[in-house]
Amino acid sequence: MIEYTFMKMNPIEQPDLVDLKIAKTLLENPGLAAKLTNFIGIPIEKGFELLPANWNMKVGAITHAALYKAVNAAIFTMKNIPHQKASNFCHQTAVVASGAIGGFFGLPALAIELPISTILMLRSIADIARSHGENIMDTESRVACIMVFALGGSKKSDNAAESGYFALRTLLARSITEASEYIAQRGLFEEGAPALVRLILVIAERFGIQVSEKVAAQAIPVIGAAGGAIVNSLFIDHFQSMSQGHFIVRRLERKYGREIVEATYLSI
Repeated sequence: MIEYTFMKMNPIEQPDLVDLKIAKTLLENPGLAAKLTNFIGIPIEKGFELLPANWNMKVGAITHAALYKAVNAAIFTMKNIPHQKASNFCHQTAVVASGAIGGFFGLPALAIELPISTILMLRSIADIARSHGENIMDTESRVACIMVFALGGSKKSDNAAESGYFALRTLLARSITEASEYIAQRGLFEEGAPALVRLILVIAERFGIQVSEKVAAQAIPVIGAAGGAIVNSLFIDHFQSMSQGHFIVRRLERKYGREIVEATYLSI
């Protein structure tokens, strides 16, 4: 009865409410580490123990560089065809292939494999954005695509008030606004631009968590090249899921406004 009354009072139409529930399920589900642990059958912490002492500094630097390369190369070569169906499988296949190479050569190959995977994933993210009616020539949409790399799914240790989807968007809001204004004025990404540096630093920090989990999984001896391909399959599947949820929410915000969508999302 309570749910029926809420649905009658809420301005969001039933099909859109169903979509919003799907989005929340995608965005608030357990993160990549849980998916990798389920696949490997071994806690990811075991993989972290096998990595060299300075691995986290190397992964951080490589992640940062990979994001810069991706934002410069991935979206700007795509045509804007709103509502075109996303080619998820094609992007998955390409990322899986790069994962097989990375799994075969191990941590030393990350500097080559991660930028390629990140560019492919950002193209997939933009493809999904386009399928939800985003104009990927629009600065705000491009920055929304980059933001997906900061979406990691929830962890058991997370404080929901600090790590939820809308909480993260609020956290990133200032950096996103500054970066969007800069791109709108200059029409391009420049590595030294302060607004972009701040945005990439914040996103790279969060994206680096998922990259570290991927590297830890590939460090486990039973993984190898075939396992590296499957790890990358889970890696891109994770960010494609985050993209679907993120751009469903943005599509509904364009229709109903953020305040209504956020209130409904939080009430689900």
